[in-house]
Amino acid sequence: MRIVIKVGTNVLRGGTEGIHRPRLIDLARQIARLSELGHEPVLVSSGAVFAGQELLGVMPPKRKKDIPHRQMLAAVGQGRLLALYQQIFELYSLKVAQALLTRGDLANRNRYLNARNSLLLLLQHRVVPIINENDVVAVDEIKFGDNDNLSALVANLINADLLVILTDQKGLFTADPRRDDSAKLIPEVKTIDDTILAMAGDVGHVGTGGMTTKLEAAQLATRSGTDVVIAPGSEPDVVLRVVEGQAIGTRFPTQLSHVESRKRWILTERVQGTIIIDAGAAKALVESGKSLLAVGVVEVKRDFPRGATVSVLNTAGQELGRGVANYKSADLHAIFGQQSHHIARILGYDYGATVIHRDDMVIQ
Repeated sequence: MRIVIKVGTNVLRGGTEGIHRPRLIDLARQIARLSELGHEPVLVSSGAVFAGQELLGVMPPKRKKDIPHRQMLAAVGQGRLLALYQQIFELYSLKVAQALLTRGDLANRNRYLNARNSLLLLLQHRVVPIINENDVVAVDEIKFGDNDNLSALVANLINADLLVILTDQKGLFTADPRRDDSAKLIPEVKTIDDTILAMAGDVGHVGTGGMTTKLEAAQLATRSGTDVVIAPGSEPDVVLRVVEGQAIGTRFPTQLSHVESRKRWILTERVQGTIIIDAGAAKALVESGKSLLAVGVVEVKRDFPRGATVSVLNTAGQELGRGVANYKSADLHAIFGQQSHHIARILGYDYGATVIHRDDMVIQ
């Protein structure tokens, strides 16, 4: 199972005035156990601004709109936070890698593919990616607490099976439990509508993301084929128990599979080019569900960038399907008909062996 774990600032501080080391150690222990069980954990971590504040010994900015001050704290705190993670994860013989992203990175198809390939390769090598938004250059993300939504975008990026959002609350309640003693925990939400969104009471947060952004993230992730659980970060073995299926926090089951979600996205994208393939490649795609290799391409029509949605036709002009091109048209003109191991020699670089990966293709 591929699992994205999002941890917020309030969880990291654990009720203290700094980054709570025991909380990080416990989180690393659970992630190490997930890895031992064969799962692929990814960590999306807030806390850079708070870590910078702790290291410099300064008070937080009085105004949330004081963006330069917050970016300065993030610049100091990001390295500090990663160093802590590296030291603690090494206790469990785990290697980590940092990835700083913004929503804009994932909105750009070329950068989207680069990020996806990098993260999947890290997981292949049993390295735990630690992802944070790039607060030093981001503006809107800092103001609106987009790490929650970023975690959902990351889940979509890597086709995660589960997104666990750890917070300082027990889950979603019928009302704000800090104001209403009659508020009750909602164990499962099948559909996130306006009524559910109205239940988010966002007060008293040190971080920038409240329950509203967590519900937005859950809505985005479930539409992409990922189950979501919002759970209390202070609960013992919370991540392990959620993965086991125990009833903790609030669960948001997805109604779509990854394949269905991917198909819907590809089929609604504007087609920017055409790739014509030979009979052997057509058989491999249609009958065996294989990826499209350069050796099977016989013609490329129209100019299109890497990451564009293209139509795949056989030599008779019949559309076999559509997919996301891993190479731009200019590159394909240079490599079509060639074996995959020749791509780097011809282009001077390569983005992998496939022209269109089977996970990025819809066969009609």
